[in-house]
Amino acid sequence: MPKTREHVIPLAISERILKNAGAQRVSEEAKVAFSDILREIAEEIGTQSSRIAKHAGRKTVQEEDIKLAAR
Repeated sequence: MPKTREHVIPLAISERILKNAGAQRVSEEAKVAFSDILREIAEEIGTQSSRIAKHAGRKTVQEEDIKLAAR
């Protein structure tokens, strides 16, 4: 995997989250995989939030839409 690849969730943040969850060490591949998975989950929540807002007759996604989509 190229070293120049940009991630929506920075690898340092991915590592910090994993360490806060109890990991003592985190491989580079694990950071990349975690970052990619978080991006996929965030995109799905974003899509669902947008659908919820549209269903409610709004163009603006609100906090409640995101919370509902994350369930």
